[in-house]
This record gives sequence, C-alpha cells and structure tokens, in this order.
Amino acid sequence: MKKHRPLIALLTLLLLATSRISAHAQAGDSRYFSESGHNVSGDFLGFYESNPQALTVYGYPITEEFTTRDGKTVQYFQRARFEYHSELPAGHRVLLTQLGRATYTSNGPLDVSGAFACRMYAQTGYAVCFAFLEFYDTYGGAAQFGYPISSFEYHEDKIVQYFENARLEWQPSKPEGQRVVVYDLGRVYFGQLDEDPGLLPPVSPQDNTTASIVRLQVRAFAWKAVTLSAGSQQIFVIVQDQNLQPVANADCAVVVHWAGGPDETSVLSTDPAGVAVLSLAFDHQPSGSLIASNVTCVYGNLNGTSATSFRIWY
Repeated sequence: MKKHRPLIALLTLLLLATSRISAHAQAGDSRYFSESGHNVSGDFLGFYESNPQALTVYGYPITEEFTTRDGKTVQYFQRARFEYHSELPAGHRVLLTQLGRATYTSNGPLDVSGAFACRMYAQTGYAVCFAFLEFYDTYGGAAQFGYPISSFEYHEDKIVQYFENARLEWQPSKPEGQRVVVYDLGRVYFGQLDEDPGLLPPVSPQDNTTASIVRLQVRAFAWKAVTLSAGSQQIFVIVQDQNLQPVANADCAVVVHWAGGPDETSVLSTDPAGVAVLSLAFDHQPSGSLIASNVTCVYGNLNGTSATSFRIWY
C-alpha cells in the first residue's frame, strides 16, 4: 500500500487545485478578448455568445470571473455584470445584475409629449418612447434590459433613461441610427462596490492563443518645456496597445516644425518598452517661438498619432 501513497498525494493536490476554479468553468471552453485583455469561460461564455448583439449590450469583459465578498461568482463587462447561480436549472444559471436599479439616482423627469410614440409598461409605471423604444425592441426588450424605472432625464448633459438592467442614453453627435447607446454601467458599479482594482488589468489568454494588438495609443512629450535658442532637446514617444501594454518595433515618424524652417523629419522604432527617443540639436531659433512636433506611429495595419511642443525662451 505504501507504494501508492505518492500517487494518492498527487491526486489530492490536483483535486485541491481544480476546486479553486469556478464550478461552471469548463476546460478548453474559453475565449480571450484582446480588446480588453480578459477571458470569458464556461456558462458565462455560453450566455455571452447566445446573444448576437452581445458587444452592443454587454461590451467587452473588464475582469476575469471571481468570487465576491458575499460568495457570488461574477464577471464584470463594460455594460453588464454576469452572476452565476448554481441552484438554477442548466442553461439558466447566468443572470444579469440589475445595474440600472443599483446605480439609478433621479435627476427629475423631462416632460415628454407625443404619447403616440411611446409604450407604457404597467410593471413599473414608466413608458419607453421614440428612438429609445426602437432600440429597446431591437436589442432584446424587457428580457435584456428589464423594465423602465425612470422617464427621460438629464444626466451628464445627456438625455438618458434607466431600466432595471441598464441605462440608455442619447448621443446626438453620432450618425443617424447609432445615437442610442448602452451606458457603461458595469464599470460604474465596479467602482460603486469598491471592488478590487487589481482585477482590472489585462491577463494572459487561458486558451494559449496570442493576444492581438487591435489599437495603438501614442503619446509624445518633450524633455524640456523651455530651452535656449541654441541647445538640445529630446522628444520621447511612447506606443502602447489597447490595454496599455508596450508595443515594440512600431515605426514612428516625428516631424519637427522649426520656427526658422525647414521642417525636420526623423524615423524611429520603439524598443521592448514601447519607447523611442529623438535627440535634437539646434541654434538660432527665434526667442519666444513655439516648436511643435507631430508624431505618427505605424504597427502592421494600425496607426496612431500624437503631438508635443516646447518653447524657445531666449
């Protein structure tokens, strides 16, 4: 019997390790979202992918799934929070947190006329109207958003309406047909509950795929805000991806617009930290002039821009 003890001990350790994984997670059943740097797995992934408009109504995941202080297994998305309820029948164990109810504070209703364009919901005593009603019907109605819990109101200088699970808002600057959007209540509720901010940074893919770079974020700044008319300067360029991770080997063109002309263009590549540095030497620049620099960085088929400047003092 003694010769089997190492095997028994190993099996025990494996069981203890797997017990820390949420009960609904399934091996190999995971999807990594490079846009936000988080995984969605198991029943949560099934729930997400069962909605053909998931990106519009839920957004990207902003945490991994985790256990809250009160023992719930949850995962935050930009516009939603998923809860796992093991006591419910299979296929119905993922519920949406009622983020609208949890975050709503009334600013007072707006007077909306034209009841012909509205639909009243007796369940809560509020109506949904106009473009909000069209969006509500198109993207899932009460099953997705819950019932309305407010009239139209002004919040942050926008017309909004709260529902049990969401907040819709009107953004007139967007193109026709895209002016009603779902507000990012997931991030708001995350902060409201004072959740651990350590859950937000991006993580590695669970399925061994390589995280993709889908957007460049470029920043540029001058080492010295002011210089003499003859001297030196350094322009620092920082290139990061959509999750603020460094992007190496991005090609950056820096155009310096000298006050006395002509423009000077330099091409640099970022190092493993996502940084490129341009060193400048100059003389006879007019006192008081502003030396502007424009930066364009390219990585694959992606590009990003930035700008910086410094002043010639005397």
